[in-house]
Amino acid sequence: MISVKRSLTKVNGVTKADVSLEKAEAVVTFDDAKTNVEALLKATAGAGFPSAIKKQ
Repeated sequence: MISVKRSLTKVNGVTKADVSLEKAEAVVTFDDAKTNVEALLKATAGAGFPSAIKKQ
């Protein structure tokens, strides 16, 4: 299985991905001119971990 972190960092424009499976949380730094939230959600789902955006 592909890891969530590796899937996220493969998305063009992602510069950093910190993933905590214990917290079921990922914090992603990305260039919104190169990618978008939908691409990040698709990447996590492709790794077997469907996700949603957490409002802060």
